[in-house]
Amino acid sequence: MLDYIEGLLLGRIWSDTDFENRKHVSLFILFGLLVDASVLYFFIKNKYLFGMGHFASYQLVLLIALFIACPLINFRYYKFPWWGKALVLIEKVYKNILVYSLIVGMLIPRITISSGNLKDYLINYLNYTLEEYTGKFSASAGAFSTVIGVMAGGIHVVLYFIGNLAVLVIVPALLYLAFRLLQYGYDYVINKLIIKKVFKHK
Repeated sequence: MLDYIEGLLLGRIWSDTDFENRKHVSLFILFGLLVDASVLYFFIKNKYLFGMGHFASYQLVLLIALFIACPLINFRYYKFPWWGKALVLIEKVYKNILVYSLIVGMLIPRITISSGNLKDYLINYLNYTLEEYTGKFSASAGAFSTVIGVMAGGIHVVLYFIGNLAVLVIVPALLYLAFRLLQYGYDYVINKLIIKKVFKHK
């Protein structure tokens, strides 16, 4: 369990586990679902869940500082005493919380419908879609145009909402993946150009 946590928080460069050699699609899906939960809470309650999404300027500065300092913190992780390792892992958890809050804060302003108007929006979208499909089949299906139109429109509505739900999970997951890749790329360069040269004999 500890190996998994170390691999997750430290990354492939600094961890001696095989975390990065395994597939972790479920991890990113879970992250996307957690982000959606915070966004949904804000949508319903009009307030932030545990402050997630209320991303202040100082938090951005702190996130950038932790991002830059990451390789310098990580490269001696396994030489630290247990309490030093614990502090590093706590710092990594906090950094991920900052990333989580940042992504939530990026998505909340994209909400264009209020919770009070959601019911009307859904009803209007359903009625419009069914009318569109019924109209398309009216010439060719005759008396069955309504039935066929309702069936086709219903399938369209279901696929539309399933697609939107998938996007709501995939977008935050991809943003999190992008941050991890960016951190990995930066760590790789610093490790290759500085740490291995400066600290290789220490």
